[in-house]
Amino acid sequence: MNYGMIPQSVIDEVLRRHEIAETVGKYVHLTKNGKYLKGLCPFHSEKTPSFTVTPEKQIFHCYGCGKGGNVIKFVMEMEGETFPEAVKTLAEDAGIPITWSSVSNDEPSAFQKEKKILHEAHDYSAKLYHYLLQNIEVAKSAKEYLLSRGFNDSLIEQFGVGYAPARWDTLTQALERKGYVLAEMEAGGLLSRRQESDGYVDRFRDRIMFPIHDAGGQIIAFAGRILSDGQPKYLNSPETALFNKSRTLYRLHEARPAIRRARQVVLFEGYVDVIKAWSAGVHNGVATMGTALTQEHAALLRRYSDEVIVCYDGDEAGQAAAHKSIPLLEGAGFRVRVSVLPNRMDPDEYIMIHGPDPFVREFIEGAVSAVKFQLIYLRKSHILLEEDGKIRYLRDAVRIVARRESPTERELLLKELSQEFGVSLDTLKQESLEVRQQEKLGNTGDIPAGSWNNEWNEKRSSSSKNPPLGAAHVNAERQLLSWMLQDRDTALLVEQRLGDRFHVEDHAALAAYLYAYYAQFNDPDVGRFVAVLQDDRLERTASSIALIDVPFGERELEDCIRTIGRASLTREIERLTEQLNRAQRAGNYSRATQMGIEIIALEKQRKQF
Repeated sequence: MNYGMIPQSVIDEVLRRHEIAETVGKYVHLTKNGKYLKGLCPFHSEKTPSFTVTPEKQIFHCYGCGKGGNVIKFVMEMEGETFPEAVKTLAEDAGIPITWSSVSNDEPSAFQKEKKILHEAHDYSAKLYHYLLQNIEVAKSAKEYLLSRGFNDSLIEQFGVGYAPARWDTLTQALERKGYVLAEMEAGGLLSRRQESDGYVDRFRDRIMFPIHDAGGQIIAFAGRILSDGQPKYLNSPETALFNKSRTLYRLHEARPAIRRARQVVLFEGYVDVIKAWSAGVHNGVATMGTALTQEHAALLRRYSDEVIVCYDGDEAGQAAAHKSIPLLEGAGFRVRVSVLPNRMDPDEYIMIHGPDPFVREFIEGAVSAVKFQLIYLRKSHILLEEDGKIRYLRDAVRIVARRESPTERELLLKELSQEFGVSLDTLKQESLEVRQQEKLGNTGDIPAGSWNNEWNEKRSSSSKNPPLGAAHVNAERQLLSWMLQDRDTALLVEQRLGDRFHVEDHAALAAYLYAYYAQFNDPDVGRFVAVLQDDRLERTASSIALIDVPFGERELEDCIRTIGRASLTREIERLTEQLNRAQRAGNYSRATQMGIEIIALEKQRKQF
């Protein structure tokens, strides 16, 4: 079982070295639920957990969207990687030598060719923009602007900053001379189609250019800051085959080592903030480039970090965005702290005016806890000079404090509120308790233990761990396959008694894979077996079936085999009966007689099954 040039021994070692709970836990906040771990699914939006990890079987499965598989499949889904790419990522992470060839004899797909061309074009464009900034007269104002903002030649060089001239076709002509197809360059976000005539023009004009890299360090997009009075002030590349804004963070490829070492990331709004903070010694900073923080961003950062410091602009929009990010980040399992910059300043401005040391001391090391920031933010919507305003603020503040998980944290926060406003601590504690009871926060999670609170589970019986699938033989097939995944002898017995006589196509395919898997003397191992499948639908089905937890019994095994066998014979009898009726209608009585004999034999066989 080889996949391209990757030896099976490497795949096995990758699966052995990576505990699925640990890998998934870098992206998803997991909590213990019996022998399972649960969390919010990173692949679809949900408010209550339907995503499970089973360490015993080394698989994940989401009851909401149906995604499932082993640790390799999880990385494929999270990082948008192919199977070989995910294996390589995990191998490098575990220190497994990459001894196989990355070159495949297969012809690259059209999509792979498109991405390769776009990578080359973006790399060329970045070099061109950088050269123009450093060497042409019309870029002088751009260079002076950068110097006035605290940039120096070292920063400009290190971050590959460039300049796109005001002309309409500087990059267009350069790309055309290099032999690139302009329509492809437009689809890749480098050019724009002319509005009133045929042809293409530069997408970025009279802008300071900042290259955007993917996690591997390849340039995939650009961000441009306009120098003139035009709009928009900031312009990013559009979504392309290379660039997905909700999954890309500015400078993550460079910041990742520092983030991993500290297990902490500083989250900024803009690329200039990241660069200036880098010059101040903050090397674990990334930015969302003005776009809203997404669950994908949080999941990506969770792989490398346990704590986020949100360092957004000090104006109302920036503080509102910081406030909005807290539940998303805490939901992903981060400890969250927030920088509160004064006088509506952004990090870039503060460093320019006050210098790097005060910035690091006051707003990185001195960032406040998430709940402290929420209480500071809450004050803005209440008039504390009025008695009415104080009462409303205290009620809202207690509600925020009551939602904290730690009793110690709640105690300390309520004590601070008690001292500041001269209200009895016992009164605030009682109000906090009432809030927790109203919102049912005394439980360990949002849902009753042993059940999954989502649409899928609302439709199933609370007394059953498995969804009713209708026909008895379908449930029997799933039950049989779950035992086969756990035991080689059961699989061999089923192969002898049933072979490929499974009613559901995917079940028949999984049975065939299991027969082949055990024929190669492999031990039962759900994670390893899933790696064999290389089919998204079968991986989901196998992961779902592997979660069935019904004790094995000889009688139950025989019942399942009989149920499936009878259903298979019934299906064959129905098919032959239809043929018999057609033969009779056509006047082919000898054919009808033959069909009748076969049906009688099958009826007898069904009674004996």
